[in-house]
Amino acid sequence: MIITLDEAKEYLRIDTDWEDNLITTLIESAENLCADVARLDVEEFETKGAVAKQAVFFALTYLYENRVGADYDKLPLVLRSLLFSIRE
Repeated sequence: MIITLDEAKEYLRIDTDWEDNLITTLIESAENLCADVARLDVEEFETKGAVAKQAVFFALTYLYENRVGADYDKLPLVLRSLLFSIRE
């Protein structure tokens, strides 16, 4: 994974452990989504540095904060803009 559970919890400002399974699942989903938008496999995506990492943080935050009523059409559009420099 491009970001660790601890990094994700710090970014999301979460102090407890009771959502660790959810956050781990969301990290994986966010990373897969970002890799898909960048048109890269996950292994190659993970080598793309800060741009890739920030996109995963953004996607993770969106998925975490919008568990109900999310607009999943907008998310890929924003990710496409964030990942434009590494997109194949």
